[in-house]
Amino acid sequence: MNYLWMGMILIGIIYGAFSGNMQAVTDGALDAAKEAVSLCITMTGVMSLWVGVMEVAKCAGLIEKLSAKIQPCIHFLFPRIPAGHEACEHITTNIIANFLGLGWAATPAGLKAMESLAKLEEERRASEDTETETLYRSKNAAENSGKRTAPAEGRKPDRNQNPCHGAVSPGVASSEMCTFLILNISSLQLIPVNIIAYRSQYGSVNPTAIVGPGILATAVSTAVAVVFCKVMERHAGADRQSIRNP
Repeated sequence: MNYLWMGMILIGIIYGAFSGNMQAVTDGALDAAKEAVSLCITMTGVMSLWVGVMEVAKCAGLIEKLSAKIQPCIHFLFPRIPAGHEACEHITTNIIANFLGLGWAATPAGLKAMESLAKLEEERRASEDTETETLYRSKNAAENSGKRTAPAEGRKPDRNQNPCHGAVSPGVASSEMCTFLILNISSLQLIPVNIIAYRSQYGSVNPTAIVGPGILATAVSTAVAVVFCKVMERHAGADRQSIRNP
C-alpha cells in the first residue's frame, strides 16, 4: 500500500509538472492537508466522547449485564474458549461497541481480546506438551516392564471436549482469532456513529440517512461471516479428528 500511494502521488506531481498545472497540485495538497487536520480534530472529539461513554457504561455495570445476556451467542461463536476466560469479556466488549457503531471505542477491547487469545494458545501448547510427555513416559514404563497397560475405564481423556487441545504453532493465528477478526470486520452496527460524523463533517443534508442501509448491509455481512466461520470450524474439527485417528 505504501508503494501504491507513493506511486499515485508521484504520477500526479509529474503529470501536473508536464501539463503546467503545478499551482493546482500545490493548492490541492495544501487544501487536503488543512481538511485532514480538521477531520482529525473532529473525529478525535467523537472518539473521546464514545470511549468515555463506554468506560462509564463499564463502571456502571451495564457492560457486565449486556455481556451476561449475550454469553450464549459468544459460546456458540467460540465454543473452544473455556467459560470464564478473560478473552470472553474482551470479545463481548468489542462486539457491543461495534454493535453501537463505536468502532474506535472497540479497538482497545479488540487488542486485549487478541492478547488473551494468544495467551490461551500458549496455555493449550503447554497442556499438550505436558500430555505428550506423560504419555511418552507411560509408554516407556510399559515397555520397560514388558507389560501392555491400558487407561482405566472412564478415565481416558476426551481430547475433543478438552478446551486446551488443538493448539496451533507459534506465530499462526488460531481459529478463534480468525473468527474474531472476521466478525470484527463484518460487525453488525445499529448506529454507525463514525459514518454519521464523516457525513456531517462533509456537509450532508441528512447524515443519519445511512442508518437503515447500514443495518441491512452489516446484518447481511455478519450473517455471511458467521456461516463462513462455522463451516471452516467444522472442516478444522474434521481435520483434527483425522489426525488423531488416522
